Amino acid sequence: MTVNLTRTAAVATAAALMLAACSSNNQQESRETPAQDVPKASSPVDFNLPAAERYHRTATYPVYLNRPEGEPVETETVAEISTVTPDGNTVIYTDAAAKRIGFVDVRDPAKPVGAGTLSLAELGHADDQPTSVAAVGDFVLVVVDTTGGNFAQPSGRVDIVRISDRTRVHSIDLGGQPDSIAISADGSFAAIAMENQRDEEFTPPGGEEGDLPQPPTGFVQLIDLAGVPTAWKTRKVDFDVEAARTAGLDTPEDLEPEYVSINSRGQVAVTLQENNGVAIIDGRTGEVSKIFSAGTQSVEGVDTAEDGAIDQTGSIKDKPREPDAIGWIGDDHVATANEGDWKGGTRGWTIFDANSGDVVWDAGNTFEQLAVRTGLHTESRAEAKGPEPEGLAITSIGGKPTALVASERSNFVAVYDVSDVTAPQFRQILPTTPGPEGVLPIPSRNLLVIASEADDAEARVRASVNIYGYGDQYSAAAGKPQFPSIVSGDVDGAPIGWGALGALSADPTDQNRLYTATDNAYGPARILGIDTSQTPALIDTQLPITENGQPVTLDTEGVSARPDGGFVLAVEGEEGPGNELVFVGADGGIEKRVPLPDDIAAGLGGQGLEGVAVEGDSVWVAVQRELKSDPKGVVRIGRYTPDGDSWEWFGYQLDSTDVDGDWIGLSEIAVRDGSLLVLERDKLNGPDARVKAIYRVAIPTSGGVTSAADAPAVLPKTLARDLLPDLQATNGFVQEKVEGFAIAGNGNLYVVTDNDGLDDANGETVFLDLGPAGQALHG
Repeated sequence: MTVNLTRTAAVATAAALMLAACSSNNQQESRETPAQDVPKASSPVDFNLPAAERYHRTATYPVYLNRPEGEPVETETVAEISTVTPDGNTVIYTDAAAKRIGFVDVRDPAKPVGAGTLSLAELGHADDQPTSVAAVGDFVLVVVDTTGGNFAQPSGRVDIVRISDRTRVHSIDLGGQPDSIAISADGSFAAIAMENQRDEEFTPPGGEEGDLPQPPTGFVQLIDLAGVPTAWKTRKVDFDVEAARTAGLDTPEDLEPEYVSINSRGQVAVTLQENNGVAIIDGRTGEVSKIFSAGTQSVEGVDTAEDGAIDQTGSIKDKPREPDAIGWIGDDHVATANEGDWKGGTRGWTIFDANSGDVVWDAGNTFEQLAVRTGLHTESRAEAKGPEPEGLAITSIGGKPTALVASERSNFVAVYDVSDVTAPQFRQILPTTPGPEGVLPIPSRNLLVIASEADDAEARVRASVNIYGYGDQYSAAAGKPQFPSIVSGDVDGAPIGWGALGALSADPTDQNRLYTATDNAYGPARILGIDTSQTPALIDTQLPITENGQPVTLDTEGVSARPDGGFVLAVEGEEGPGNELVFVGADGGIEKRVPLPDDIAAGLGGQGLEGVAVEGDSVWVAVQRELKSDPKGVVRIGRYTPDGDSWEWFGYQLDSTDVDGDWIGLSEIAVRDGSLLVLERDKLNGPDARVKAIYRVAIPTSGGVTSAADAPAVLPKTLARDLLPDLQATNGFVQEKVEGFAIAGNGNLYVVTDNDGLDDANGETVFLDLGPAGQALHG
């Protein structure tokens, strides 16, 4: 089939995409509705807060930078739970992976400085792991699990370390395996959740692997902090098994306390996660005043199938909440992050009346929808617990009680105004590095520190301390653009699912419109429309790609809108022969597939086509890596001419790298003013990132080579824009895959990163509006 690239039916694209904005549940109605009357998706969430009313990201500090001298950079090191010294200047975090605690100087929140570590092996045994920390006065209490895998005989201690010289002045045996710690507001006592956790590989009599009961049962340890540390005394608080049974807790004979929080009255709220319960303890007397079930929740409109698609039509039925973190809202209500650990998890968070145990509000599906709306959906967790809310803290902002809820799997913290506990108001979403758990407000300085526990040195995605400052005083140091820089609108009450955006293209007829596509991280294949006139940019349409009327899955790495209203896609194969150009009509139907010539495809490895641009009667493509037959560092730019079905090839010299495991390749191509613009990037991220740039090459006037055996002439290149400063300006972890750029009809240069569907990535998508291309590009 011959495809004419210059037909003039441009309005067809917009019409098809507007129709595609209707959900599959309303397909018949969409066919009968005139395209011009079908509204695009809109966002029900306002992300635009005044600077005075929002958190601003000031810095992201990877904690591997704080490792001891001589320790290999690839050593796993994490930040899980944190505390801060009374002056608010030094953050202290637990690093269970490396068996130590770490110190970070945050006197300048925009320039945190590693202040060293303290090894627990020096204080006890090499297997000792810190589970929590809490600063009080001149000391930091380091809660240590010394169980060493002997679940039947759990043990632990709390080390009291003087902060000034980091010496241990006293140690207290806890009589079991500890988890979290909290300090009362007046500093008179500490409460520690003594979990005595289950062995998930042990099968109890009559049960299945990982089931309860697995004695001994847990309890809460109170420590009175009067006088010098050597005079501090413990008070053990046991739970009434029959009271727990009456309250409806699961396996009440083996209770597992997880997290503690203390209100201004000295009441201790403790979650009993696997048992699906909450207990309230009078910290002054040690009396358990209340124990209640966290109950169950049914949630509709969530993705419950790990099938590669963001399908929000699933549901969970009567799942126990199994809360992890807990926090007091005032003295009469508690909020819980309903992570789930054994049988449950409800993908959200809940507010309870602490006196009655009644639910006064539950997030339902809104927490997961927030992840989808901001491109942070994690498909690999769809069948498990979705975004998995785990961490939680309550603070006060501008006199308003505020809940901060962390998603362990989708890597964000959501901010809510809980002035009305029956109707919390979403305020903001804060991106983090992977596995945020420790959520530490520092009210005296209007700071928020988020510790992340997931560390992958091989992927160079590292655990970090994420720092945010609230209000105008931190706006000058704020990362730009503010997150989220791109979101999706809702169709029939659910946000358009998206992520892994590896391409951008301008709309030939709408100056404020771009197109992008998800790669094979999410299927089936779709082309998404972006309205750049809104802030954040809004994904408001989705066009399914079909072949013979059936949806298809494609690894779309490039998209270019044709003047005739259709598209050309650059599709990357797992191996060379799978690379092809796919011509798509305005209705999303595949019109033609054009594979690479056999000899070119045979010369490719796992990286192939990465960008496509339509120019006149030609289609330009960028090949990411070298052919096996070409010199090292020389990749190919191709020109395909549909009339004649012919290919010709030109060479492009990549920048060099000497970093082990790194490589450099092309990720996008565009045409502007008689030149080709190509995006060149390395495989590095975070502080290691070096090459993220747009280069300009002249469109060749002579023909190129036509086979893999012929060496292509290398086109001279000049730097048009170094994107690394733009990516660093977010104050986040620099993203590896900057993979799409386009110059819109409004003349502005736009750039987008591919979040890889949160696979070996933190998931944050950076969408940059770099202003007029004539000013943004040089050379």
